[in-house]
Amino acid sequence: STDASYVQAAKLMVSTDVSGLVKSVNVREGQNVKKGEVLFTLDPQPFQIALSNAKAQLGQVEQTVQSTKADYQSMVSAAQAQQAQVDLDRRNFARYAALLKANAIAPATYDQARLTLATAQQQLVAAQETAKTQLAKLNGNPNIPTSDTPQYQQAQAAVSEAQRQLDHTIVRAPFDGVVTEVDSLQPGTLVISAMSAFTTTSAVGLVGTDNVWIDANMKETDLTHVRDGDPVD
Repeated sequence: STDASYVQAAKLMVSTDVSGLVKSVNVREGQNVKKGEVLFTLDPQPFQIALSNAKAQLGQVEQTVQSTKADYQSMVSAAQAQQAQVDLDRRNFARYAALLKANAIAPATYDQARLTLATAQQQLVAAQETAKTQLAKLNGNPNIPTSDTPQYQQAQAAVSEAQRQLDHTIVRAPFDGVVTEVDSLQPGTLVISAMSAFTTTSAVGLVGTDNVWIDANMKETDLTHVRDGDPVD
C-alpha cells in the first residue's frame, strides 16, 4: 500500500434551533475559539417582541385568576343569601299551610306561598351551580395560588419558550476549536431552524481541537515490531 497519514479532528456544523436573519458574524475563517465564544447572532427583535407578548399574556392570566377568585366569593355570598331567603320562604309556607288547615286563609294565599318557596329553591340551585362552575376554574380550590393554576402554568411555559428562543439567537461555540466555512454566512442571511421541516440550514463549521487523532496507512513490513501503546511522533 502507499504510505499516507491524515490528521483528523471532530467537526460540527454549529447552527441554532430558531429561524431568523443573521445580524452579525463574530468570527473569521480559521479563527481559534474557546467554548462559549459567540460565533454569530440573529436579529433578536422578533424574539424580543414575542417575549414581551408572552409576558403580557402571563400578566393578563394572573389578573383573570384573581378576578375568578373574587367572582367565586361573590357567588358564594349570593348563594348564602339565597339560602337564607329559602329558609324564610319555607317557614312562611309552613305557617300558611297550618293556617289553611284551620281555614284561616284563602287557598290562593297558600298557593302563592308554595310558588314563592319553589321559585326561591330554584334560584338557590342556580346560584350554587354557578358558584360550582366558577370553582372548577380554580381546580376546586378557592385559595389556590395563582401560579398553581393550569392557565397560569401554560402562560408561564409560553414565556419560558419565548425566552429560550431569544437566548438561542446568540450562537456560541459548544467546544474549543477552529472555525471553518464562515464565508457562506453573512449578515442578512436567513437561517432556517434545524428543527424546521425545511432541510436548508445555515451554520458555521467548528473543528474540535481537544480530540485529534491520526489515520495512518503503512506498509505491512513497517509494522513488524509495532505494538499497542508504542509512542508515535
